[in-house]
Amino acid sequence: MWDDRYSAEHYIYGKTPNDFLRENVTALPKGKILCLGDGEGRNSVFLARQGYDLTALDASRVGQDKARRLAEEQQVSITFIHSDINDYTIEENAWDGIVSIFFHLLEPERRRLHRQVIAGLKQGGVLLLEAYTPRQLMFGDGGPSTEDLMVTPECLAQELESLHFHHLQELERDVTEGTHHAGTGAVVQAIASKP
Repeated sequence: MWDDRYSAEHYIYGKTPNDFLRENVTALPKGKILCLGDGEGRNSVFLARQGYDLTALDASRVGQDKARRLAEEQQVSITFIHSDINDYTIEENAWDGIVSIFFHLLEPERRRLHRQVIAGLKQGGVLLLEAYTPRQLMFGDGGPSTEDLMVTPECLAQELESLHFHHLQELERDVTEGTHHAGTGAVVQAIASKP
């Protein structure tokens, strides 16, 4: 599915970073950052340009080929890992930051991933996340087509309860990120650190 989507000649989510990430980048400690479901590379390239040591994970080889081209264009170095998240284990106590932008999973997979995120962050490491909530189905202009792939603040607070939340908010905002995110978005945003 994602290979087909990313096969478009243009960058379907654009070349500029997610707004929430751009506005809150200083919340991430300098160091090693893991970008989950990084797709065409807009977020990892942005972070690499800010001086972070980037690893980008995605299951789509087509998306990662575009991400490599974007990294070359912007003259930054990124470590790319081609893997389905279910076949990848996040290294424990290895990451200063983990970024998850519109990376939607079914609940069992998401719970497993969140356990690994907690284990994977170093002490003081930060998770920065934005995802669509079930209210997004009312707008129909981006995100998953089913509620079971979306997340709520309550889910995040429960699944990431051992992290300290600096920011956890549900809101509606204009999401204009390429041709595939264009319109009102019902989102949850989170910034949380490992004590």
